[in-house]
Parts: sequence; structure tokens; C-alpha cells
Amino acid sequence: MMRSISLAPWPGRAAALFAGFFLGCSSPLLLADDLSDAQRLSRQGHPALALEKIDTFLAGKPDDAQARFARALLLIELGRSPEAIEVFSKLIEDYPELPEPYNNLAVLYAQQRQYDKARTALEMAIRVQPRYATAHENLGDVYVRLAGQAYDKAIQIDPARRQTQTKLARLREIGSAAAGGGLRTAGETGLAGGPQAAASTARGPEVDAAAAPASPADESAVLKALEGWANAWSRKDTRAYFAYYSADFRPPRGLSRKAWETERTRPMHKPGKISVEVEEVRVSFSGDKATVRFRQNFSSPALKSSVIKTLVFGKSRGRWLIEQERIG
Repeated sequence: MMRSISLAPWPGRAAALFAGFFLGCSSPLLLADDLSDAQRLSRQGHPALALEKIDTFLAGKPDDAQARFARALLLIELGRSPEAIEVFSKLIEDYPELPEPYNNLAVLYAQQRQYDKARTALEMAIRVQPRYATAHENLGDVYVRLAGQAYDKAIQIDPARRQTQTKLARLREIGSAAAGGGLRTAGETGLAGGPQAAASTARGPEVDAAAAPASPADESAVLKALEGWANAWSRKDTRAYFAYYSADFRPPRGLSRKAWETERTRPMHKPGKISVEVEEVRVSFSGDKATVRFRQNFSSPALKSSVIKTLVFGKSRGRWLIEQERIG
């Protein structure tokens, strides 16, 4: 069995529904004070009433990612998995940089024995956040299930394959041991990076001592490009924002450049202010490439997050442009 937990502070009974498969995230979920009643109702074992409170909140703030995430967990607790899948899928569409919706979507696919879909969703979660331990463990559990299906198929075709039968028995022992470990959490749960208050003061950059030396002018130009990129994002100036990306930029998840730009543009067209700040900046150079690692504090009416991000800049015709972008 794979492991499951519910999203704190929404304990309810979601854990029991998927005993054995992690269903969770990496940091605390902080909802508005108006949702305190829903939180209380969930803790008291009244998910249906809690869902009503969440729906009332979302009627006024339909883009609130935190509340939408909590709503999906309540739907799971109520046995309404198809609706939860729809909510997680829409969250992925609107916030592709959050790893948790991918992970929880995989939980639901695994419950339906759609292990290939579960594997794909978990691989996406890990691409978005390579250090997401929950997704890595869940992916291991999915591989166990897929291996079991493959061994079962081999035995159906040739029942005399004793070596395969031995492998299957050992695999089932592994699965039983995993299920017997009880519920585990990777710390508190919530959306990526947690809705933390963004720091208002950026720290000065640190240049990696082991990196190749670069001229002060290059370092200044890279930092200026980083600042301009964040400011354009904050202003919702899509033309200026995309101008900081090289023609050779490789979008994540195999997306085309057009699909990636459409995905990035959608949140900028929503009402409300966006704030993007950078801190803890580290810069290293190698030839005509500059790798910039920093903490990105993002805030919008629907989401607050703080994540570690890396941008790789390349120098083209005197300008430093983004060629790669990754979280973690």
C-alpha cells in the first residue's frame, strides 16, 4: 500500500482513504481568517460543512490557490475523487510551478490503478521541485506497483516461471513493509515554499569562489538583468518580461515556446497586484554563461510562495539573456 496524509491544517479523514500513499506538501498552509470556521469544522470531522465554508470563500476569491487546494482535499475526504482530480488539474494549469498538485493528482490516479498516469504526474512534481522527498517516495511506490503488474503478466503467460514468482513474492514483501510503516509526513504540509511573508530587503549577491572569474561589468550586467526580469514580472509587462529570455531558451516539461508563454501570461492577466522579489543571490560564471541562484518571493491575491530558483544566463550581442530556468 502507498502512503497518505491529509493537508494540515485540514486533518479530517483523508489519510485513512489512501492509507500508504503520501498525500501532502512541504510547508504550512495558511488560509485567511475567514476560513477559520472551515478549518474548525474539518478538524471536528465535518468535511461537508467545511466544504460549504470553502465554497463561500471561493465565491469571492475564485483564484485563491490555497483555498482551492484545501477544497480538493475535502473532496477526497468526501469520496468525490473525480471532482478533486479536476481541481488539482486546474491548479496545475494555473500554477505549473507548484509541485504538490502533481503529487496529489498522482495519489488519485494510483487509487484508480492508473499507475502510468501516476508516474507521469510524480515525474512532473520532481521536475518542478527536485528535492521534493514525498514525490520521490511516492514514485518509488508507483514503480513497485508497476513492477508487480509486469511480473503478474509474465506469470500469466508462463506459469512455470519460478524465478518470476520468487521476484513477485519479494516485491509483495516490500509492498507490505511499506504499508506497515504507518502514516508519515515530510514536516508540515502546504503549497510549494509555503505562503510565507516575502522579505522586503534583498541581500547583496555572493559570487561563488570556485567559479570562473568574471569582470565586474559582467557581474553588474547579470544582476541588472535579474532585477529587470523581476520588475517586469511585477509590473505584468509581458513584452518586457519575455524579452529577458533568449531565443534558445528551453521551456520546462517539453513545452513549446508558444505554449510556455501562454502559460506564463495567463496569471499576469488576472486582476490584482503581483510582487516578485529576489534575495540571497549567488552568481557564478563559466565562459559566456552565468548561473544565478536566489530565493524568489512571489505574492499575488491568489498565492504567496518562497522558492529557490536558478536562472542560467547566456551572453548574446552584449546582453545577458535567460537560457534555462529551474526551481530547487
